[in-house]
Amino acid sequence: MSNQRLGKFIFTTVLCVLVAGMTTSVFGQGRGGGGGGGRGSGGGGGSHAGGPPPGTGVDRGLGNASERSDGRSDRGMATASEKSRGRSDAGLERARVASNNLRHADEDLKAHPGIARTLHTNANDLRSGYQTALATNPNLKFGQFVSATRVSQNLRSRHPAITRTAILNGLASGRSLGQTLQDLGLSERGANEAKRRADREIKRVM
Repeated sequence: MSNQRLGKFIFTTVLCVLVAGMTTSVFGQGRGGGGGGGRGSGGGGGSHAGGPPPGTGVDRGLGNASERSDGRSDRGMATASEKSRGRSDAGLERARVASNNLRHADEDLKAHPGIARTLHTNANDLRSGYQTALATNPNLKFGQFVSATRVSQNLRSRHPAITRTAILNGLASGRSLGQTLQDLGLSERGANEAKRRADREIKRVM
């Protein structure tokens, strides 16, 4: 009996030692995993710290566009605005000049209704033609338009190239009526005679 009791005691003791050893090993691994997790978190924190430094994002880049270009971006936008305003102002001035010339034409047509008859047309068509010409040359005077019309009518049978459109194009380029007629093939004397004839015919109804 004593041998059996001794055997049971030894078995129980060995079993307790094994259980205690296994428990210690499990707890040790748990602490090791926790430590590893801690280090992993620490590494994650390090990875975050290794990202872009504060203040270097897209917003900051846009905000410093002017600084990085030494103000060139600001000057560029200002210059574009100034240039656009210049074109707008020039367009408004052209429209104002054309409007004033058309108003004077209306006054002349009202005061001298015979002008249209002399040019073998009516007042509405004459005004419409003048308005179209002003779109190309807002500085064109109504008297110049009337003269160009009459000269072309007088010369078209002998000089087909001398049309009202050709004369108006010459005036728009800065040439005078006499210079334009010479450019279109007339001699200086012929140009002067054509001008004088047109003037006489127009003055009859003024």
